[in-house]
Amino acid sequence: MDTKKCNVLAAQIRLETLKIIGSLGFGHVGGSVDLAELMAVLYGEVMKFDPKNPRWADRDWLVLSKGHAGPAAYATYGLMGFYPLEEAYTLNQPHTKFPSHTDRKLTPGVDLTTGSLGQGVSTAMGAAMGNRIDGRDNHVFVVVGDGESDEGQVWEGLHFAVAHKLDNVVVIFDNNGYQLDGATADILDHGSLTRKVEGFGLYTQEVDGHDVDAIYTAIQNAYAKKGVPSAIMLNTIKGKGAAFAKPSDHSSQPNKDQWAEAIAVAQKVYDDAKEGN
Repeated sequence: MDTKKCNVLAAQIRLETLKIIGSLGFGHVGGSVDLAELMAVLYGEVMKFDPKNPRWADRDWLVLSKGHAGPAAYATYGLMGFYPLEEAYTLNQPHTKFPSHTDRKLTPGVDLTTGSLGQGVSTAMGAAMGNRIDGRDNHVFVVVGDGESDEGQVWEGLHFAVAHKLDNVVVIFDNNGYQLDGATADILDHGSLTRKVEGFGLYTQEVDGHDVDAIYTAIQNAYAKKGVPSAIMLNTIKGKGAAFAKPSDHSSQPNKDQWAEAIAVAQKVYDDAKEGN
């Protein structure tokens, strides 16, 4: 894979995610920007998709079960050409196509509507099963929050995937250590999510969620593993690259100066990435 290109795209996704949320002035910054590297690998290097035909039957699917991270997806889809990127600057405003949580009926590129935590896992398994029945060789990626894993439906979905040997699904956990009310270890301590998921029978890998090479390699390993579904545990920093964001922030409401500073810093990171610095 082209590591530099992927790092540049990740920096651009993070910058545009901040601009999109900044157009509203508040929102789910931390859990959106920490997905920038993942989105860059998926849409820059791995997934099959057609911006001119978002419902192409043989595309790979992305199900953002943690649907409140939608701004990262909106930035990515705009950069990939599903729509003019500036349209996403209407985030959560009246008559927008870009709601706070992803909606397949409104936004080109969104494969399944999500937002009620846990449910995206179940619907992703249904999509994977349907694609297999139809004889397609595409993959379904589903992104789950570590806090979201408090929901029993997440584990029911994993059990279903293992029972039906859905090796066309890759479950990606955004393991940033925080959820709405605080640290995940303080709210409902899962111990090692990696060991728990592995115990359910999924082929499970744990990687640095901000290392594009590690993410890409883990996905290729998942593709090569036959007969069982795969899981990738991304160890991420919530709010990475947002100058005002603290990992404990579920939703951020910075002032205008803080927004301007954060966007300026992200712009410099993007410019430096393009220059190879």
